[in-house]
Amino acid sequence: MKIALFGATGTIGTRIAREAVSRGHQVTALSRSGADTGIDGVESVRGDLGDAASVSEAASAHDVIVSATGPSRTGESHEPWLAATQNLIDHAGDTRVVFVGGAGSLLLPDGTRLLDSDGFPAEYLAEATSGATALDLFRAAPQDLDWTFFSPAPVILPGERTGTFTLGLDSPAGDQISAEDYAVALVDELEQPRHRRQRFTAAN
Repeated sequence: MKIALFGATGTIGTRIAREAVSRGHQVTALSRSGADTGIDGVESVRGDLGDAASVSEAASAHDVIVSATGPSRTGESHEPWLAATQNLIDHAGDTRVVFVGGAGSLLLPDGTRLLDSDGFPAEYLAEATSGATALDLFRAAPQDLDWTFFSPAPVILPGERTGTFTLGLDSPAGDQISAEDYAVALVDELEQPRHRRQRFTAAN
């Protein structure tokens, strides 16, 4: 499978790239700088998620586009990231899109979003809110867009690749997941799609 991966140098992106390459897939890492990821078997090229031509070219040359990007964590506006997400939706064409989303939009048993619940960490609220907006953008996408939005468990940290986890849909499947197992679950979804035009989640 030919995978175009935006955000390949981040914590999640690097693990997705390594997991995909280890299974024999061709991974192209796209970034505005074209910087080398340092991962054997990954081709690094220039590409901007917010640029229509970049997304269209990636779509035409690959079987799937994976976005592992995220909004700014340094106080800058999240609007450019949301605009880039919309650009991905608008220009992916008939190429499948798998989007690394946040956990804040997952639902508690009473239907409350995690980000709206008492005790949700204030420092993550802006990022979680933008992540929820991104999910809304996908849910409003044209019917012919083949998308999957993958929310992690509420806590995701580097850890062990166990290959053992529980899947869920709109409610948390558990409290945490390792970044390594998140990548396993995502590549599993690439190989055997089970959540087309859906959000899903995973937890250890």
